[in-house]
Amino acid sequence: MKTTGNISEIRKFLKSEDTGSIALVPTMGALHSGHMKLVEEAGKHGDTVVVSIFVNPLQFGPDEDFDNYPRDLERDLEICREAGVDYVFHPATEEMYPREPELDISLKSMADVLDGLKRPGHFEGVVTVVNKLFNVIRPDYAAFGEKDRQQLMIIQRMVEDFNHDVEILPVKTERHASGLAKSSRNTNLSDQEVSEAPQVYKGLKLGQEIIHDGEKDAGAVIRGIKNYIDAHTSGKVDDLQIFSYPDLDPVDRIETDIIIFIALQYERARLIDNLLVEIS
Repeated sequence: MKTTGNISEIRKFLKSEDTGSIALVPTMGALHSGHMKLVEEAGKHGDTVVVSIFVNPLQFGPDEDFDNYPRDLERDLEICREAGVDYVFHPATEEMYPREPELDISLKSMADVLDGLKRPGHFEGVVTVVNKLFNVIRPDYAAFGEKDRQQLMIIQRMVEDFNHDVEILPVKTERHASGLAKSSRNTNLSDQEVSEAPQVYKGLKLGQEIIHDGEKDAGAVIRGIKNYIDAHTSGKVDDLQIFSYPDLDPVDRIETDIIIFIALQYERARLIDNLLVEIS
């Protein structure tokens, strides 16, 4: 496995060697088995797997946890080595942003809901860095997790709008046996919060059950989930909404496939999850 934090060097590596097709897994480090599922999926499609590790400051707001975001490069490199990753690109902030960008990328309706509304500028930062990574690595494939489904859908739209010659590989959410979605931010949970957190996914599954039992009113489904979460956790439901799939439009009456999005705020961690509910 080769590693570098230098843009010129990673480009040189990928151009000078017989890499074949390239599959990129963009990450912010603090790697866990969920990331390795992305690596596994990337390896099924690309001849060469590249993992990027970069905590992107542009997607953090002024009151968010950029400075406290978990970082352990040596551990991450060992995990990548064991997973058979071919290259790891781990640039410093100064390498990716040697000076303040002159050009801003703005998003419209897809960033006006959910995390885009709660975290103004977040998805603009995501789209900016992914565009840069695509230009640096020139991948044929790129793997993104369904846990961050709004991000996944925005990246898919970005590829379409900017004509990137990249196939996006959606990867199912990796979960603990309890149902809790694996996340780097889970390390910020207290022992009590860890024991409660699986109720988030159970709440989503309850919503799915309510819908499959015939409930069409999105508001009623949301109330059922919220009542369950409030009764089973000490966290605060920060967001709970239902949108159409794949257009991400608000839904009042459930007639077609939908996605239930939820965010639960704990003292030091905001847990997000979602569930696609297919209407047969």
